[in-house]
Amino acid sequence: MTDIQHMSKTKVINLDNLSFQEMMNEDSELIPLMTPEDEEIINKESVPKILPILPLRNTVLFPGVVIPITAGRDKSIQLIKDANKGNKIIGVVAQRNEDEEDPTLKDINTTGVVAQILRVLKMPDGNTTVIIQGKKRFEIEEIIQDEPYLKATVKEAVEDKQIEDEKEFEAIIDAIKEQALAVIKENPMLPSEASFAIKNIQSNSFLVNFIASNMDLSVMQKQVILEKDSLKERALLTLKNLNKELQKLKLKNDIQSKTREDLDQQQREYYLNQQLKTIQEELGGVSNDQELEEMRKKAKSKKWTKEVGETFEKELNRLKRMNPQAADYGVQRSYLELMLELPWGIFSKDKFDLKHATKVLDRDHFGLEKVKERIIEHLAVLKLRNDMKSPIICLYGPPGVGKTSLGKSVAEALGRKYVRMSLGGLRDEAEIRGHRKTYIGAMPGRLIQNLKKAGTSNPVFVLDEIDKLGQSHQGDPSSAMLEVLDPEQNEAFYDNYLEVGYDLSKVLFIATANNLGQIPWALRDRMEIINVTGYTIEEKTEIAKRHLLPKQLKEHGLTTKDLKLGKKQIEQIVEGYTRESGVRGLEKQVAKVVRFAAKSIALEEDYDISLSSEKIEAILGTPRNRDKFENNDVAGVVTGLAWTRVGGDILFIESILSKGKGTLSITGNLGTVMKESATIALQYIKSNAEEFGIKPEVLEKYNVHIHVPEGATPKDGPSAGITMLTSLVSSFTQRKVKNKLAMTGEITLRGKVLPVGGIKEKILAAKRANIKEIILCEDNRKDILEIKESYLKGLTFHYVSDMKQVIEIALTKQKVTNAKKLV
Repeated sequence: MTDIQHMSKTKVINLDNLSFQEMMNEDSELIPLMTPEDEEIINKESVPKILPILPLRNTVLFPGVVIPITAGRDKSIQLIKDANKGNKIIGVVAQRNEDEEDPTLKDINTTGVVAQILRVLKMPDGNTTVIIQGKKRFEIEEIIQDEPYLKATVKEAVEDKQIEDEKEFEAIIDAIKEQALAVIKENPMLPSEASFAIKNIQSNSFLVNFIASNMDLSVMQKQVILEKDSLKERALLTLKNLNKELQKLKLKNDIQSKTREDLDQQQREYYLNQQLKTIQEELGGVSNDQELEEMRKKAKSKKWTKEVGETFEKELNRLKRMNPQAADYGVQRSYLELMLELPWGIFSKDKFDLKHATKVLDRDHFGLEKVKERIIEHLAVLKLRNDMKSPIICLYGPPGVGKTSLGKSVAEALGRKYVRMSLGGLRDEAEIRGHRKTYIGAMPGRLIQNLKKAGTSNPVFVLDEIDKLGQSHQGDPSSAMLEVLDPEQNEAFYDNYLEVGYDLSKVLFIATANNLGQIPWALRDRMEIINVTGYTIEEKTEIAKRHLLPKQLKEHGLTTKDLKLGKKQIEQIVEGYTRESGVRGLEKQVAKVVRFAAKSIALEEDYDISLSSEKIEAILGTPRNRDKFENNDVAGVVTGLAWTRVGGDILFIESILSKGKGTLSITGNLGTVMKESATIALQYIKSNAEEFGIKPEVLEKYNVHIHVPEGATPKDGPSAGITMLTSLVSSFTQRKVKNKLAMTGEITLRGKVLPVGGIKEKILAAKRANIKEIILCEDNRKDILEIKESYLKGLTFHYVSDMKQVIEIALTKQKVTNAKKLV
């Protein structure tokens, strides 16, 4: 809804948008036609020196004219309230750009009209509607107030009413009246009473203003007319625009007349078609009536509700009455065919063999215990109740961990049809809800289309990449998904094309997402969130052995006799050539190895079927060991644990001191939160310098520089807080950091250590980097207890609650080699 606008949204020549019929009502005093006496009174009134300025979005007010406007902006409502309590006089100007929400002097025209508030009405929708009447034109000199609304000093824009040739001017006025009456006559949208209004206007200047105000012109065109000081020039410009409008209307009416003749031709064709249909029936052809009867027979076998049945019958009768040659006939027929093809009340029978379901899930996916357990629970409840609303499950985790493929396994385990719908980049709400069938090329939403393909009303429906739904001017698809994914609402899902409720409550929706933070909270609240975490090296090795290698051999036309990969070689590929939580990158590397065997066979070259570690390095290149732990020979280098979208990772925090004035500089493409952690760490050290064995003068005489390598990668988050603290203390004291130690945790100015997320992924990254000890917040202990013991093998955990404990554990008493002497 625009902020200040005509009551009518359309810009037709409505000779005042309240219509002239309302002039005859009891409320006619709201829209008076100005008499010469009224004009004389207005001319004698002086323009105030200071006026509150009300910007209008899409209209221009003219002197003497009464218009209704609707206020929506808070500033505008406040201005109207204050003016209505006072002298009811305001300054009205048109905005240059109607999209500007908070216009300033550069956004508004400087020529406007003094207006008097006649009446203020509170509308049922909460908006304020004001009836105002234009008085005199003014020009803005200077804006003197911005809040709570604009106020400006103004001066009167003096109107030049001198007419040198009276006869010529009278001819112009007569022509304007004549053209205005012709427009009213040609335009069926305008009431005939409008002509009485035009004839009864006695004042020439008001006639020009009244007609200019109500013509179908842009705001800019009307503003040009308003700014003309000469009454004669304003009248000529109005007449010119009226001529254009009249020509347009005549052309439009001619086109409509020709169209009416075409319609008569269509009616003739209809009678001929009826005769042709009778002839076809005589010759044994299929008539439209026969097709409609077949549709009616099919409808009798459908298990739909009474409401749907009545809708179908009504629409079928409507099709029967239509001309088969009419444009809407095909649309109506497609709609009825869709209704017949949808699986109303058709449900596939669920398999309640829990042992078989477990075998299927274990066969297709290694690990993922939580997800499998949830599916088995659902099956168990279905078996006991035999009637249950299906849950909405959301699997979230890094890419390549098997979230999407899990849907297929679930469908097989339940004995249901499988449907997958990718939501990545979907921006149009109509993709979910469909288009109204009145539009050309209208279609049902993709949910209804997929159910039609599935042939049952209870498939396993995978909504892939739900976190990547977009937004555009065509609506917000994530809001349309709220009804789909609400078990309390989706019993009667409304598709705009279908126009009747469809029951989605038996559909098992499985959504997948990489990042929960991008899913709107209302949508997330409707789903049961299950975290699908990354795999360990051991799990990846098993997945490659059981699934990836056999799959790639089959795709490349090979068998197990052509290539064998040992456990050691698979681990070599995992550790040296992949850096991810999932197994998508691993599959690509396995495919590369399989292609080597395929090429050797095709070229009839000899090769060793059981590939050695050296041969794998020759095929895949030099391994990347970027995330291996570095030594602790240098002060200020500490290993931190980070969570990324592709799983866990380690990062190194480096700090160095240089003589200066105690300033802090930070580099490494860090976000705001991470920079704040560095500032907090330094301030905490300064306030507790003596406890850490740091001389206060050192803090004042040395500049501190903190750097996090891989500066091209954006990094943010609070979990590097304790790592930065340890790095700074190590630099100030030149003490060694404990060997093969990593840490993660947020810090506060009080010296507390706070818990962080992504613990499992961080631990997997630590294991890959050969870390032996990890420092965590005490509150993260519960996260460790949820992780399998096999993942924790070889790791020692230190749980801390304040920063001093971190320093005690992380730093040794030993100084680094070539330690700096800090003065």
